[in-house]
Amino acid sequence: MTAHPINMDHQWLPFTPNKQFQADPRVMVAADGMHFTTHDGRQVIDGISSLWCVTAGHNRKPINEAIKKQLDTLDYATAFSISNDKAFEAAHMIAQLAPGDLNKVLFCSSGSEAADTALKVALAYHRARGEGHRNIFIGREKGYHGVNFGGMSVGGLPANRKVYGAQLLPRVDHMRFIHDPVHNAYIHNQEPVWHEDPLVELETRILALHDPSNVAAIMVEPVAGSAGWYLPPQGYLKRLREICDKHGILLIFDEVITGFGRMGTNFGADYYGVVPDMLNFAKGVTNGVIPLGGVICRDAIYNAMMHATSQEHVAEFFHGYTYSGHPVACAAAIATLNLFKEEDLFARANTMAPVLGDAMHAALKGLPNVIGIRTLGLAGAVELAPMPGSPGKRAFEVFLDCFHKGVLVRSAGDNLVVCPAFTVSAAQIDQIVGTLADSIRKHA
Repeated sequence: MTAHPINMDHQWLPFTPNKQFQADPRVMVAADGMHFTTHDGRQVIDGISSLWCVTAGHNRKPINEAIKKQLDTLDYATAFSISNDKAFEAAHMIAQLAPGDLNKVLFCSSGSEAADTALKVALAYHRARGEGHRNIFIGREKGYHGVNFGGMSVGGLPANRKVYGAQLLPRVDHMRFIHDPVHNAYIHNQEPVWHEDPLVELETRILALHDPSNVAAIMVEPVAGSAGWYLPPQGYLKRLREICDKHGILLIFDEVITGFGRMGTNFGADYYGVVPDMLNFAKGVTNGVIPLGGVICRDAIYNAMMHATSQEHVAEFFHGYTYSGHPVACAAAIATLNLFKEEDLFARANTMAPVLGDAMHAALKGLPNVIGIRTLGLAGAVELAPMPGSPGKRAFEVFLDCFHKGVLVRSAGDNLVVCPAFTVSAAQIDQIVGTLADSIRKHA
């Protein structure tokens, strides 16, 4: 008998095997700190920050109170030709955290919307500069930039693309993937060192094929998060920045996962010492409490767009969303960013990162079917050998077993990912990793 009877006949769950879910429901009805309460009354530790979002832990009162206060003050105001005070305040705080001259914030509601917004900014920016012929985008194999058509086109996860191929953007190419499973299967708290330049192909084949003068932008995740926490080779992002500068190509970092502390720094851009031309964010900016995303642009992009028309009654950029800069979402962001600062949570993530990495490598290396472990920042992935003919099945079964044992991890293909809130304790890390190790043994 469940504590909370729920009619499950009508919701179509996203990115979920729905038939399996109906047979084995996993429904959360409450959360606090590092734990969920399920519909059948069990406690489950959140080992994935609820998909990289809840980085300050669940049920944080300062965020909740900020939302309640905002609802009593200004519930909603359109972002078209007017705005609200909380949107300006949140934009200022985000720009203060961003590196270099990334100072202009375009709000939206998700990482998917942020990706498509950044692509549209790139096209509009080049057109404003008289280079409208720059309309080719370059992404990376196994990259993830949301599920809208632009982001899927630049993204490189086959399962996200195969059904929609006929309608993906036509002028898109992809760089090679950044993982070397032969020499860098096991990486702990360091950047992989390659014996070759993984960007040679970009310059000698991709750019040569399309001509650099036709390329609008390159979009990458600093760390390939959704694919399974794959780390860029040492110097990779700096070299990519140099190539973009050489050819006048915009560089876009998708930091929906790496932004706001996951690497122990403000952004992945800070960790790797590279300033992109645009930076996409979402998820952790509100601690996952209310949807909010955006794109932070360099001043030069904004300034060029402001000169796109001389008519003051005409919008310089024909793009936006009904909920761009929603006052309640921005109030949640302000409270979240203040909480990050007051509790020094980015530094805490940096402190706990090697604790997680040490635990994962000590407990998981050498277990049956384990073919790789990658840890950097407060996140890690263990890669399992796929079942013949059923890729992803082994990891999914481990995910299910962990959940029934009270630990939420994430299966991503043949990877199992751990990315807890920055408030996680060493004992909780041991519980998460220990449970994961037991389940991997069970499903050997």
